[in-house]
Amino acid sequence: MSVPSPSTIATPARTLDVNRVRQDFPILRQLRQGHPLVYLDNAATTQKPQVVLDAISRYYTRDNANVHRGVHRLSEQATVAYEGAREKVRQHLNAADVGEVIFVRGTTEGVNLVAQTFGRMRVGPGDEVLVSGMEHHSNIVPWQLLCQEKGALLRVVPFTDAGELRMDEFERLLTPRTKVVAVVHVSNAIGTINPVGDIVRLAHERGVPVLLDGAQAMSHLSIDVRALDCDFYAFSGHKLFGPTGIGVLYGKRQWLESMPPYQGGGDMISSVTFEKTTYNELPYKFEAGTPHIAGAVGLGAAMDYVAAVGHDAIQTHEADLLAYATEVIGSIPGVRLIGTARRKAAVVSFVVDGVHPHDLGTVLNEEGVAIRTGHHCCQPLMARYGLPATARASFALYNTRTEIDALRHALENAKRMFGA
Repeated sequence: MSVPSPSTIATPARTLDVNRVRQDFPILRQLRQGHPLVYLDNAATTQKPQVVLDAISRYYTRDNANVHRGVHRLSEQATVAYEGAREKVRQHLNAADVGEVIFVRGTTEGVNLVAQTFGRMRVGPGDEVLVSGMEHHSNIVPWQLLCQEKGALLRVVPFTDAGELRMDEFERLLTPRTKVVAVVHVSNAIGTINPVGDIVRLAHERGVPVLLDGAQAMSHLSIDVRALDCDFYAFSGHKLFGPTGIGVLYGKRQWLESMPPYQGGGDMISSVTFEKTTYNELPYKFEAGTPHIAGAVGLGAAMDYVAAVGHDAIQTHEADLLAYATEVIGSIPGVRLIGTARRKAAVVSFVVDGVHPHDLGTVLNEEGVAIRTGHHCCQPLMARYGLPATARASFALYNTRTEIDALRHALENAKRMFGA
């Protein structure tokens, strides 16, 4: 596994040279509709640095084999690469041991795994599962399915017009009937950073375990699962400059050991007879079948890359982008910002009077500006604001103020085009 290129290393003061960082992302060099690509859809997926692409290619050209099962050299090399990536994840999250790091396809599978194993063990008729009103569908539907199966109730913590959770309501809704709390760390739709430390503390005071959806948080924040004391934390590699189809579920060992397997198959067993199956140790009990080995290797390379740039440098740069975009986009006549929480990640959602978000996104694309439009898999959140959709610009370490200026210029052109 190669280390990140020198251009990714931040200075000793932990400032970020964004022009040098951009050189590490080949896709950013292209033109779209004759314009430089302005990629502002990072909340949906992030672009990949060359070191991640190289790591994946190197695995397939040098180490490709199945893991854990072969005594030949290629299998041994593949196993080392795969388990090395798991150790990188453990370090990145500060998990207690690698047995607490489960490779899954992404956040969605991680949440479903917990709901269908841990949830089925804990939740019964009349019990409650507590989520927030700003959840992604991936952290709503699995719990709805569980509640429907068990005769339980899904309760929802409301949020303010600014997009901040009503913590007074969270405490009120946290009752002896609450068996699981499942809350998003950072909202993908409006960028709110939720007070997850307080959420975990208050839930644990009442003996309630907490799952955090970390899909959006991983690329913006430094995550320490032991400091958070959460019971489960799920995230997706493709939102952390890694490959699609790979993600991680962190779980406290005490819970993972008590949970039944999520799927049956190869590698999740110790022994099998037609009368009985004995399951493998952690983390393999939850990794049935051939895993996405190259994806794990790519995710490990992405984590190396982020560590080389530095969390502090990334957060400082993105805070500047967020402040600038909020001022620039919010000052355009007829533009209304949606979600103005005091603590936000680098996400700006907005609507333009007289222009449907989908039409807006189509017009911006003609100027090379890629944003996301729609309900962002957060239809209950959109209903809270009385909107069918918003336009969303989301930023990453490689974005610049110049790109925000390009977004503003494209928005102004779109408003003129639609007479708005």
